[in-house]
Amino acid sequence: MTDNEPMLDGLNPEDLDGHTIEELSDYLDAGREPRDPSIENSPGARIALDALARLRNESWAMLEIEALDDPNRDQSWIKNVLANITREARAGRDIPVSHPDAQTVLNITEGSVRGLIRAAGDGLGGAIIGKVALDGDVSVPGAPISLEISASVPYGENLVALSQLLRDTITAELLVHTELNIDVVNVTIEDLHTDPTEETP
Repeated sequence: MTDNEPMLDGLNPEDLDGHTIEELSDYLDAGREPRDPSIENSPGARIALDALARLRNESWAMLEIEALDDPNRDQSWIKNVLANITREARAGRDIPVSHPDAQTVLNITEGSVRGLIRAAGDGLGGAIIGKVALDGDVSVPGAPISLEISASVPYGENLVALSQLLRDTITAELLVHTELNIDVVNVTIEDLHTDPTEETP
């Protein structure tokens, strides 16, 4: 992002192992050079970096252009996405993973699962994931878990079909990488944006 980019102004996110979203954005701008071990060795910071990198695609560029016409709406929505990334990258609860050896204890952090969900949904059908929340006791194996996900999607898309695609794709990813018992995936479309394939004047 450029120095005059207003999207992060006033965001004031909580630290990610001593770093902020602004610092991570600058680090990404620099091509992650010189390498900063305090960022690269932080699971939370790396989750946030990955999410920021996915935002820097045609959908992000398109939202920035739309913000010129309606800055209050689009900048506010983008700031909410960045704030959610900050909160969600925190480790959160431990989610158990079974192992044949009863003496071995394996866990995956809630932050890692939220990052996985965001990675699976971002860009799917032009969607940008806004908020990700896991409701239920993820620390208890087999406990029913509901997912609450918000998204911005391209104007003109079939919202029912795209919502179902998001549900199916995210559920499939979680079945591969976790043992969570996903009871329901609720997708809320909170915003519409211009199709990035359309020519923008």
